[in-house]
Amino acid sequence: MRALRLLSLTAASLALIVVVVGAYVRLSDAGLGCPDWPFCYGRPLPAQMADAGAHAKAWKEMAHRYLAGTLGVLIVALAIAAWRARRSRGIVLALVLLVLFQATLGMWTVTMLLKPAIVTAHLLGGMATLALLAWLALSQWPHAPAPQLRQLRSVALLALAALGVQIALGGWVSANYAALACPELPLCRGALVPPMNFADAFHVVRELGRTGQGELLPLEALTAIHWTHRLFALVALTAVLLAAARAWRAARAIGAVLATLALTQFGLGLANVALALPLPLAVAHNAGAALLLVALVVLNFFAFRGLRPSW
Repeated sequence: MRALRLLSLTAASLALIVVVVGAYVRLSDAGLGCPDWPFCYGRPLPAQMADAGAHAKAWKEMAHRYLAGTLGVLIVALAIAAWRARRSRGIVLALVLLVLFQATLGMWTVTMLLKPAIVTAHLLGGMATLALLAWLALSQWPHAPAPQLRQLRSVALLALAALGVQIALGGWVSANYAALACPELPLCRGALVPPMNFADAFHVVRELGRTGQGELLPLEALTAIHWTHRLFALVALTAVLLAAARAWRAARAIGAVLATLALTQFGLGLANVALALPLPLAVAHNAGAALLLVALVVLNFFAFRGLRPSW
């Protein structure tokens, strides 16, 4: 039992690091720092390059791969421990399958040259892994019964679903390099509803920067991607704050954390636009989404189990 607790907590913490480092690699334009997979120019470690910038990108990419590989090994060890202890077998089986799928997506991200659909799916897979590991870690500790928390199930699930959609939209923005398609606030290109091309914006099966027909992706499509993410941010913020307000009455600590993370995340989104997407703020925005996801997983865990935190 103690080993299972330690493994699950360590894996969840490492998953958070992998998600944040993955965002850093993507946002620093190092996603193709190594053009092959699983090695880098055929080597387990990047060789010295004449171009210092390319060399740095290769190291960033390989560092992320090794972190993700370590997480995969840890999840396999966690699955073996859980299987032997006859605990949480369904979750650990899902985690192992998800890690295998994530590895495949990681390979496709490189070999298919950063196709937006693959990059976004890879991000969502990482977030799903983090969420499952957080749920698994919570289930390894005893908690006090609190049937009244079951009243939060609907609002907690709604907030989690809204955040999931917003994370997917954020991933689509990042994968299409549309973060600065609307460079001002609160309007977008001088209008509340600017000219937009939704058909090309959300055409899933296409190359990076291209329409489904292979033409250059127009600015109106990038605008539609950014504008949709910006608009749905208000929906997600409302849903999470509603969940935080409801949780405040029954579990104040969770409610306070949720409200703080949601408002901070919204502020980071505004700051990224206002300051033209500085790398530290962009990475912090991704980290904020991951932390908010974990907080909502915690809320849903206690709401659906009818338990109160023991800490």
